[in-house]
Amino acid sequence: MMSDIKPRFIRFPGGCFVEGEWLSNAFRWKETVGPWEERPGHFGDVWKYWTDDGLGHFEFFQLAEDIGAAPIWVFNNGISHNDEVETATIMPFVQEALDGIEFARGDANSTWGSVRAAMGRQEPFELKYVAIGNEDCGKTYYRGNYIVFYDAIKKAYPDIKIISNCDGSSRPLDHPADYYDFHIYTSASNLFSMYHQFDRTSRKGPKAFVSEYAVTGKDAGKGSLLAALAEAAFLIGLEKNSDIVEMASYAPLFVNTNDRRWNPDAIVFNSSHLYGTPSYWVQRFFAESSGSTLLTSTLKGNSSSLVASAISYQSNGQDYISIKAVNFGATSVNMKVLVTGLDPNVMKVSGSRKTVLTSTNVMDENSFTQPEKVAPHESLLQMAEEDLTFVLPPHSFSSFDLLKESAKKIRMPVSDSSSTLEELERVYEELKKGKARDSLVSDVSIDELRVYAKMPCA
Repeated sequence: MMSDIKPRFIRFPGGCFVEGEWLSNAFRWKETVGPWEERPGHFGDVWKYWTDDGLGHFEFFQLAEDIGAAPIWVFNNGISHNDEVETATIMPFVQEALDGIEFARGDANSTWGSVRAAMGRQEPFELKYVAIGNEDCGKTYYRGNYIVFYDAIKKAYPDIKIISNCDGSSRPLDHPADYYDFHIYTSASNLFSMYHQFDRTSRKGPKAFVSEYAVTGKDAGKGSLLAALAEAAFLIGLEKNSDIVEMASYAPLFVNTNDRRWNPDAIVFNSSHLYGTPSYWVQRFFAESSGSTLLTSTLKGNSSSLVASAISYQSNGQDYISIKAVNFGATSVNMKVLVTGLDPNVMKVSGSRKTVLTSTNVMDENSFTQPEKVAPHESLLQMAEEDLTFVLPPHSFSSFDLLKESAKKIRMPVSDSSSTLEELERVYEELKKGKARDSLVSDVSIDELRVYAKMPCA
């Protein structure tokens, strides 16, 4: 189920788990490597359970590689919920972080790379992102400690991207960073309204990493449709602001139903079964978003409960335009979407589809007895036009995926010269750069260029 959402990264070990209530119970990576039976384990005093640390530093990197995700390592920066190490004495923690990076990236002859090699992995892992602590920005020694970590890591590994705990979405950071972390757990109505959260964020400085978000409290239950819809709207807002928000992750991902410490979660499991909550299915809707292109679109509807966006993406060698829309209201809504540059002549009804996530009650949840009570339902799309009109069911999340014809299969009303697609592309790109057409050595006609300019590859 985890690989089905096509994760681009895994953030580990979290979260409050990396801090501990006290530093004596913090996650320390050196105690999580080597033979499993020799690991001491530790008491996770934030969530009140003992862990044998079988999922340790090595397993984290291996898991990320196995599913094609980038590892984002969060390390302890000398701060827990209740105690802190002063900046003047922080160097042992800094060295521990540097050693942890060497474990991942060092060659097999290095001090900590050799430990990795002894565990069966000769080649280094690919580690490009680290986060200095978790939710520690307001702590007394965070900024002082952060700078020491930042300088040491950048000196040893200048290519590594460093993530600050401090939120830079509303005002600039007062310290260097490649990314800043943004966390939000709130009610459904509040998260829905945060669709515009990053609209006015400065585009200068570090990028945003929304590493934890979810609807919690009574709106969420153990994973309600209501929570999922608000999260979908928030994600659409992040997608529209993807020039500044580069990464986002729902949290938490897993929960053992026999030992729940948090509600809700994306994937619920016991010793023999598992299922996805509605929030999990929302993540599936956005599986194609990474690496896609955001399109300019205009939404027209008679309700303030509508949120929508449009992207283009590729899947299995085919080109699609995807329009995602949330109806957060209790009544059906007519929605009209105009996607700038969408040529109906290159759209295929055959192969286009719509997928809808909804249920009879907005508080419906999935369970082991009804694992797909709230799950997406897919059907064929009957039309594909530039000016698209849809009816959105009450309390629903819908995706309309329009299949585009391959540019090389489109018949062109060209002149007798019958220019190749490659020649058209070359001339078109030269003209976009400002070169005069008369200065180009080519038999491409004006009519051919006009047709090419409307094609999806142009």
